[in-house]
Amino acid sequence: MLEIGSLVDGKYKILNKVGQGGMSVVYLAMNEKANKQWAVKEVRKDGVLDFEAVKQGLVAETDILKRLSHPNLPSIIDVIDTDESFIIIMDYIQGNSLNKALEEYGAQPQDKVIEWAKQLCDVLGYLHTRTPPIIYRDMKPANIMLKPDGNVTLIDFGTAREYKEKNLADTTCLGTVGYAAPEQFGGMGQTDARTDIYCLGATLYHLVTGMNPCEPPYEIKPIREINPNLSGGLERIILKCTQRDPNDRYQSAAELMYALEHYEEIDDIYRRKQKKKLVGFLIPAILALVFTGVAIWGYSSREAELSANYDYQVAVAAQQEDDELAINQYLDAIATAPTRVEAYQELINRLLKDDKLTVEENKRLNQLKIGVDQENNKGFKNTVDVLGALERENSDGYQDVCNEIGEAYLYYYNVGVEKDKYEAASSWFQRAQDKYPAAKLYCDIADCMESISKYESSGQVAKQAEEFQKLWGKIKELCEEARNYGDDDKMHIWREIVEMIDNNPKAFRQVVGEEPLDLLEEIKTGSEAVTNTFLQEKVESLRGYIESVVNKLNEYKETGS
Repeated sequence: MLEIGSLVDGKYKILNKVGQGGMSVVYLAMNEKANKQWAVKEVRKDGVLDFEAVKQGLVAETDILKRLSHPNLPSIIDVIDTDESFIIIMDYIQGNSLNKALEEYGAQPQDKVIEWAKQLCDVLGYLHTRTPPIIYRDMKPANIMLKPDGNVTLIDFGTAREYKEKNLADTTCLGTVGYAAPEQFGGMGQTDARTDIYCLGATLYHLVTGMNPCEPPYEIKPIREINPNLSGGLERIILKCTQRDPNDRYQSAAELMYALEHYEEIDDIYRRKQKKKLVGFLIPAILALVFTGVAIWGYSSREAELSANYDYQVAVAAQQEDDELAINQYLDAIATAPTRVEAYQELINRLLKDDKLTVEENKRLNQLKIGVDQENNKGFKNTVDVLGALERENSDGYQDVCNEIGEAYLYYYNVGVEKDKYEAASSWFQRAQDKYPAAKLYCDIADCMESISKYESSGQVAKQAEEFQKLWGKIKELCEEARNYGDDDKMHIWREIVEMIDNNPKAFRQVVGEEPLDLLEEIKTGSEAVTNTFLQEKVESLRGYIESVVNKLNEYKETGS
């Protein structure tokens, strides 16, 4: 063991012992030069039967913590491997574990538990969104330090692991019985983010009831059976967290966080109070106009319920790391309230997060045209004509959504054939051209490209030249229209114009001579006026592209040779 007053690595002076576990001793140390206290965790080689195995676990723990930075996690400062021991220097966390608080005071106040739960949920969300995700696997009161300022810190990453898909043999008997999820004991699938959600739910159960799930009767009961004064909303949250089947739990820390932030809204008492308020408000109206009053109440209640459900679905989807799950959640929200545009826009943003639109993502967007399936309260599915509803009840929003989808195809859909890209985009732009002049021009450009392709395949050279002349006129109109847009949209429009010229340099040179060179110079000059620092990389890229297209055009004379 380290001696009090001794120096570790010549700079960490041991002040006193602050804790001891089965394999390690933790000391409080002072770096006198930095005037800062640290925790020193020592594992002695002569006190452990299989030190190499233990060392591997410690190395894994330190490797994980070194890469992390979160206000509710400790930081690893140094690792020292000596002949006698393995020493870890880390943040000294003042305070005591929540396990000690339970031993001294029993069940903790509900409002404090919920506040701690939010902090822990935030930590789990941070861990689960690392690349690769980190699964903690040992959430329990003993591993949560309560600091003097009332905040908590999650410690001891000895059982944490990086998530690897299909790694089914990762979790045999790791974790603490009572808090650990069923899948942590082998034979029930591998651990993932939902495992940590179970452990957090079991921890909240212990904290708010004082009943240790590691002790008889070894079960997690509805918390109001133990204390009727506890929240029904919190009870529902804990029961959902601790379902045996991971599919029945909250699917992400973000989803659980949203529930914790709105636990009062799902509390039975809250619901009853709200109903009483509503009934009290409606009584005079019912006495005066019974049927009208009831109709209005029914409609407004239904609208409020739909709105809350919609907002919840959009919020959960926004925090979802899995793209497929997020897309499905956005589609569910769209089916819930098809006349609101937020979910459409967030769906488009999620599909374009890597700045490209794939063939599979194209299918998801086309699903909006076909209709979105929605399950009713009897378990049957019906198809909701979401775009039809949006067009009928929110024409402005309908055109906004269709224009955004058209731009998604135009700017990010790489199908290899220019005509096909414009054809896909124009099917959406047609729905937005009354509001967006550029959408109308893109539709006209798509028609020109279709005609050019038709005349090319039939060998009608003169007709083809006429269509190129029309196409050039539309391109010039589009360049003029770009003046009415912001810098980001201008950059997209300009790049489309340069790309069209790049794809047809010889034809444009033959049909309109020097005009493409003049237009490219105009675009280059316009780009020099873009001062937005976030767009400078795109501006430089566009200028380089323009130069390469100018060189290509100069290879052709007006005769086309």
